Amino acid sequence: MEHTRWQLTEPVRISQGGQPLRSLLQRTWLIPKRLVHYLRIRRNVVVNNQYHPMNHVVQPGDVIQMTFQGDEFRTPTANQYVPTLHSQLGILFENRDLLVVNKPRGQKTHPNDDGETGTLMNDAAGYLGGQAYMVHRIDKQTSGAIIIAKNPVVVPVLDLLIAAGKIHREYLAVVDGFLQGAGQWQWPIGDDPSDPWRRKVDGKGAQRAVTHYQTIVANHDHSLVCLRLETGRTHQLRVHLAHSGHPIVGDPIYNPSSPAGMLLHAAHQQLIVPFSMQNMVIDAPLPDYFAQTLVKYNLEYKNKGDS
Repeated sequence: MEHTRWQLTEPVRISQGGQPLRSLLQRTWLIPKRLVHYLRIRRNVVVNNQYHPMNHVVQPGDVIQMTFQGDEFRTPTANQYVPTLHSQLGILFENRDLLVVNKPRGQKTHPNDDGETGTLMNDAAGYLGGQAYMVHRIDKQTSGAIIIAKNPVVVPVLDLLIAAGKIHREYLAVVDGFLQGAGQWQWPIGDDPSDPWRRKVDGKGAQRAVTHYQTIVANHDHSLVCLRLETGRTHQLRVHLAHSGHPIVGDPIYNPSSPAGMLLHAAHQQLIVPFSMQNMVIDAPLPDYFAQTLVKYNLEYKNKGDS
């Protein structure tokens, strides 16, 4: 099988110098040990255009070039989505290695069947003119920021940062009723035996689930809440809010009598940029329908990203 090659060139930043090359690759840049092994045995990593052993101490300003032949990655064909022609993504941030895009409500993150089209990952493949790599997902009826990798090298790096809680999203939700204050919910979530599409607190095979919440503004009928996931269970925010007695407005599964159109938006993406390890917050503007609902429900709010 023919593989795609990736060649990444990165400078050593001031804060990253004075350590062995292996430490830079594995501890600072978080490249998995298995990939570093391939770089070493194939001599596919060079410092200032010269091969050095892994114990070579790199200095600020050194230039590291890494070449990946493609067969280092276990699923080389898993990200070949059917590209969308004339793709139009709501791009919030882009660099060599990744995109942060604003997913619209009603669009799936990824296909579930071979050849399926119309998802965000199909759009990303069309925009990139080739492969796109899914890092995480959000529900079809949720809008907002989502990270998409351009190459397989950064996927495990981003996975580690997500697992460590250094990359996360803050969500905004409009919920029923008056939800007061701030806190966290620690209700375990499992399958709902009565419905394969639902999850429930203390359901079958329940796993630890932690959600942090803070009410931004509230009145007798509705509240605008900021939410952050500490764990990432399926439908976690939706299940926790429904169990609290404050289901999300428009949630078709956990609040079916509510008006159509779920009001859950991934508004702020906390991002650690691979290699530079720069910390950024990327804002996804509120959709018009969300902002209009806030006005309708008398929930005054100024988005962090608004000037």
